[in-house]
Amino acid sequence: MQNTLERKIIKNIDFNCDLAQSFGIYKNNSEFELLDYVSSVNVSCGFHAGDPLTIKNALLRAKEKNVVIGAHIGFDDIQGFGYRPMELSEDEIEALVIYQVGALMSFARSFKLEIEHVRPHGAMYKQASEDFSFACAIAKAVKKCSKWLVYYGAAGDITEKAGEYVNIPIAQEVSLNKIYNIDGSVDYSAKDIENTETSISRLKLLLSNSQVYNNEGGKTVVNADTIHFTNRLSNAVELAEAAREIISPLPVNYKNVCESGWVG
Repeated sequence: MQNTLERKIIKNIDFNCDLAQSFGIYKNNSEFELLDYVSSVNVSCGFHAGDPLTIKNALLRAKEKNVVIGAHIGFDDIQGFGYRPMELSEDEIEALVIYQVGALMSFARSFKLEIEHVRPHGAMYKQASEDFSFACAIAKAVKKCSKWLVYYGAAGDITEKAGEYVNIPIAQEVSLNKIYNIDGSVDYSAKDIENTETSISRLKLLLSNSQVYNNEGGKTVVNADTIHFTNRLSNAVELAEAAREIISPLPVNYKNVCESGWVG
């Protein structure tokens, strides 16, 4: 696929990370270490991860840090942590999404909080980045929950076109630790980068030219609204801290308001 995007300087961008990536006795309190460096969080909804108390604690910690909250939806697969693909009908996808988003919306409102976006997890995220119909099914379900919710998806044509087709706001996401194909899609077969210096050089390229390094030795232009930071890597906190020294992140909706000229 021919990449026809234009290079541009990125002045404002969101940093996001996942929360409530625990279940029962399987705890992951290290995820809270990223809260000091991100502008938005994706809270698991109890399907691939997250139990009621874990979700409550994640919401309260996010409220304490004054970061934007989103729903982190996934396949109903605790044992596989949402990384096993599933073949579902559009009705099943709709029910799966609305159930999870609706639960988190109600939970958040009990603490006088609102969720602003929805980000798929694991196998659901990958399938949404590769399958236009699947991405549209998710986006339609998200829109039924609220037309104001932002759909977070992997940067590229599928996320952009799904947003246009469903008429829902989107945020195109990149990861500093991922390897990209020449068309700007994620190379899911490649191992994640765990070198902070390398990832920071990738951040600088992204901000200065809207480009990512691709697996053919060149550079590919992408649209990027948000950067995902995962706590699964050994250098997660170090990378987030170093990235924040280069640019102060802004939540997607606030960034859009700034770029519209309404906020100086």
